[in-house]
Amino acid sequence: MDPELLSWIACGVALLALLVVAIAWRRLRVVDRRLTQLVDAGAPTTPERDRIEALEAELATVRGDLAQALRHVAVVRYDAFGDMGGRMSFSAAVVDDTGDGMVISSIHARGESRTYAKGIVGGDSEIVLTPEERQALDAARTGQGD
Repeated sequence: MDPELLSWIACGVALLALLVVAIAWRRLRVVDRRLTQLVDAGAPTTPERDRIEALEAELATVRGDLAQALRHVAVVRYDAFGDMGGRMSFSAAVVDDTGDGMVISSIHARGESRTYAKGIVGGDSEIVLTPEERQALDAARTGQGD
């Protein structure tokens, strides 16, 4: 084969390779520009979208667990007996978002102190609540505890 013809073929192949590289580089710039626009606009890329969906699912689980947490608390202090001062007796209500929980009351007298606990389901008790216990429960459910 003629060396001159071979050199022309090599130059042609090199020019064709440069043309393919230029086209690929231009397309890469277009794709990069579009990706930058998407990210700047707040649209997450695929791995980030999967991560966001996983975080949203975990957040829903945490919210469900938090709804069951005994986090609404109120305390009412009072004098259980007329001859006692200092409001040493108390009723404390501790409930979750659905109103399930308990009321704990401590009655303080001169010589003794008694403590009682009453279960609360759906915001009410099977056992009759005293006015102070009812006040504590209402305050816990409305978020106006001491």
